[in-house]
Amino acid sequence: MTCEERHPLSGAMRERVLDELARIERERNVTVLYACESGSRAWGFASTDSDYDVRFVYVEKPDWFVQVDTARDVIERPLDDELDVSGWELRKTLGLLRKSNPTLLEWLDSPLVYRSESAATLRLRALAEAFYSPPAARNHYLSMAKKNFRGYLQGDSVRFKKYFYVLRPLLAVRWIDQGLGRPPMTFADLLNTVDDSSLLDEVAELLVLKRNADESAYGPRRHALHAFIAAELERDVPKLPRTQENSRLLDDYLRETVKHYA
Repeated sequence: MTCEERHPLSGAMRERVLDELARIERERNVTVLYACESGSRAWGFASTDSDYDVRFVYVEKPDWFVQVDTARDVIERPLDDELDVSGWELRKTLGLLRKSNPTLLEWLDSPLVYRSESAATLRLRALAEAFYSPPAARNHYLSMAKKNFRGYLQGDSVRFKKYFYVLRPLLAVRWIDQGLGRPPMTFADLLNTVDDSSLLDEVAELLVLKRNADESAYGPRRHALHAFIAAELERDVPKLPRTQENSRLLDDYLRETVKHYA
């Protein structure tokens, strides 16, 4: 399957997203530094009716930073059932990056990028690498897998999409445990941590069902996948390296970026 087939995005939708980002910049007097797709279309298992989850990082003008009251640092535009657009202000973004926030790290790894200020994005990705914390990422993905497994995969009939909401974070945990660095966002890349051909065939079959059904489609419990998930949830925690953070790097980046885009 080609990249375009795994991550479908029509030209018309791209233009609609770009128009909305430009409208946000005009109305809020901000600059969008980076915008990407963050949901199932970026992960690589979109259904026929999956929506578009656009996420972006933006920078405010200098006056925004020198006011007594704490200003809102999120922009949210849930436009309709098809398109949801929201973004984080740069200072908030860097605070989350310092904590090695996996959601933010996934944004920066998205295969579907709508907008990118090249120099700013390049430095932001370098900072993400410098502040990446394997223990924090592992805890995040393992907690997500456990929560979704308990919440969605306990019946005899299961929604196709919910399997991937457990498998994707579990494969990210495997990626971390195998010492491969930051987990990639795309599901196809994460599958490289699995060498069981029968399990890969099972996942491939489920992917076909998911991509050709709507978001609410159900199917019978898949016992091989359940056995794999149960075993992964019980694996021992390896000793992982911890990040030595230097917040001055983030402060420098914030000041320089605000000045440049003012």
